[in-house]
Amino acid sequence: MPLSAFVRTRNRTASPRSGTARVARRRIVAVAALCATAVAAGCSSTPDDASSIVRTTTNIAGAGVVGLERDTTRACALPSAPDPANGSTRTVTHAAGVSEVPADPQRIVVLTTSALDAACAVGLWERVVGAVTLDGPSPQPDYLGTGVLKIPGVGSAAQPDPALIAGLHPDLILGNIPTAGASFDALRAIAPTVLVGADNSWQAEFTALATGLGRRAAADDALDNYRTEATDIGNAIAANQTQASLIRFTADTNRIQGSDSFAGQVLGDVGVQRPTAQRGPSFDVTPDQFATKVEGDLIYVILAGEEGKRHGESVLRTDAWKDLGAATDKRVFAVEDTVWHGNGLTAARALLADLNGTLNGFVTD
Repeated sequence: MPLSAFVRTRNRTASPRSGTARVARRRIVAVAALCATAVAAGCSSTPDDASSIVRTTTNIAGAGVVGLERDTTRACALPSAPDPANGSTRTVTHAAGVSEVPADPQRIVVLTTSALDAACAVGLWERVVGAVTLDGPSPQPDYLGTGVLKIPGVGSAAQPDPALIAGLHPDLILGNIPTAGASFDALRAIAPTVLVGADNSWQAEFTALATGLGRRAAADDALDNYRTEATDIGNAIAANQTQASLIRFTADTNRIQGSDSFAGQVLGDVGVQRPTAQRGPSFDVTPDQFATKVEGDLIYVILAGEEGKRHGESVLRTDAWKDLGAATDKRVFAVEDTVWHGNGLTAARALLADLNGTLNGFVTD
């Protein structure tokens, strides 16, 4: 049974000067602009210019918006050493075949955000000479920092442009399979190409991408550090005492993020509990199912772009939503889609920071 009833009782009886109230105030979320409504903040070797980041509302239909004070200046790792190799190239077996790739690539084109995230996580983002771009006001996710905004675009993830890629003279192309608009044969005619397969584990995909970059050892170390950080945060915030609900709003769907989702996996790494209904694969819900499928001690809402934000706001203003205990308790947080619906180590570490600041928090007006 969720702890919402206990939380409501505690809120009504606690004195404003009590230790409980002080702890709650200290844990109140650092609210933020959503990626869809902010100018990108990106990976940089110099501090991000705070004046370049557009700050928007700190509250969306009663949900506190998370991420305003995210520090992206150290989002990307320092350059890592390449794995040992016999010669200037190495053989990589991947989802699309076998490729002979540079042992230490210098000019990289990435065809997915997860590939850009991987390059960031092993310290090679400054060698990325081309990247697919996102729809919306920012070509790359905010959480990666401002530096990535300077990377030339090569089309969208759905339609990368082989001519633009070829014009950048890459020595490695890195992405996922299938690649719409550019087949493996077309890509490897331009440069050595590694395409990883769809995998239910973001950690396995990250490792495969890092292997293509010649950084398997660096990836293993980074994952070990992430797992330690997740465990430490989970212990510090008593994660196993809270049932957190996850729901993502697109233009026309309300989708529970289950154990197969990126956010669901990261919450599991931290030890956060999930409501009973959410302990399996992701699924869509309707308003009449909110009480049984969405309720939790707190609820994280993911708003997918402007259309998802509009739809999500309309849902959060309905009686079916307002009747939820987490909504009554002011324990609903709106989080960045590119982080919580992302795929990569850098996104996972940003998600850890969001959890650390909100799991025991309350939204203020």
